[in-house]
Amino acid sequence: MSELGRQLEDGEHGPSEEQGEAGTEQVDCSALDEALREKAQFRSLAQRAQADLENYKKRAADERDDIRRFGQSQVMLKVLAVVDDFGRALEMIPEDAVAPGWREGLDLVRRGLDHLLETEGVTPIEARGRPFEPAEHEAVLFEETSEIEPGRVMSVIRNGYRHNGRVLRAAQVTVSKSPEAAG
Repeated sequence: MSELGRQLEDGEHGPSEEQGEAGTEQVDCSALDEALREKAQFRSLAQRAQADLENYKKRAADERDDIRRFGQSQVMLKVLAVVDDFGRALEMIPEDAVAPGWREGLDLVRRGLDHLLETEGVTPIEARGRPFEPAEHEAVLFEETSEIEPGRVMSVIRNGYRHNGRVLRAAQVTVSKSPEAAG
């Protein structure tokens, strides 16, 4: 509590007759200095609290966005499993097994799924012929070859995807390696 506040509580309203005019000036200056110092402390405290609140709001918004993105990613992973199965089913249908209209309808469904993924920010990871990148590719097999430089993706077993720039699912690939020296 400031000196001025203590004086008011104690019932002192000013200097005693003994202090005279000089005492009044001394009490008033020290009380004013104390009040100004407290004011500066409270202002600083209020500014820090305001900055902390703003930082909290930003962190909370970032966390909310992360949770939303995680939820979307989980749904997109499930959709990708369906897209993979549908693609494999399309590849296994012999050309002469279904009427042309059916095949076109199935291809239309496939394009619709691809468009859905694209509008949600899901893009395929280009892998074939590129250098192996552990963050984007999962090496399932290594194949010896002298035709392709070592460490390159030779084939894609399962496509990989990014969701809004982040790897959603790594591509499963076959990677080239140098042939072992005989003996």
